[in-house]
Amino acid sequence: MSILLIAGSPSERSRSAALLDATQQHLEARGALVERVLIRDLSPQALVLADVAHPSIAQAVAKVARARAIVVATPIYKAAYSGVLKLFLDLLPQTAFKGKTVLPLATGGSPHHMLALDYALRPVLQALSADHILPGVFAIDGQVVLLPPDAHQLDADLAQRLYRAVDLLPLAQGLGKPVVQASTAFAPVHFSLVRCSV
Repeated sequence: MSILLIAGSPSERSRSAALLDATQQHLEARGALVERVLIRDLSPQALVLADVAHPSIAQAVAKVARARAIVVATPIYKAAYSGVLKLFLDLLPQTAFKGKTVLPLATGGSPHHMLALDYALRPVLQALSADHILPGVFAIDGQVVLLPPDAHQLDADLAQRLYRAVDLLPLAQGLGKPVVQASTAFAPVHFSLVRCSV
């Protein structure tokens, strides 16, 4: 079993792919087995024609089936995830994400695109029967600097949010340092201290 990273950008180099690079480095440093699907490298004709028998598509779908957890990264265009990601997700069986935890990642030009994670991508991941969808991580373009030739630099706040989210993936837990879960318990509050507005 592995953690699968799905790169949903049509570009050879992209900020969303840089998020996946950082995710992969973080996971592999902790001993996780990581696989990757680069949608841009799949046969374009097979994607458009929904040719699930094509070798590149069949291999990608098999990686999805093998994975215990999935990280999906996409750029946001016009308040939606990328078209190539849509083509790939449409090829998957309706229960493709059953029994899996999914972490959505996205990049966009401004914070206004952040809602696309919840209102555009999350419903599709739910439709693919994901058991658990973690809160997504969104980065604005300025938080991910692409450096020549193939390096990148993440903003410190973004890196912290990304690694915290990645550590919640099932196969990441138990690797390296133990993950500390946040407590939802709270101390009782006396009624006299409660203020209500009407």
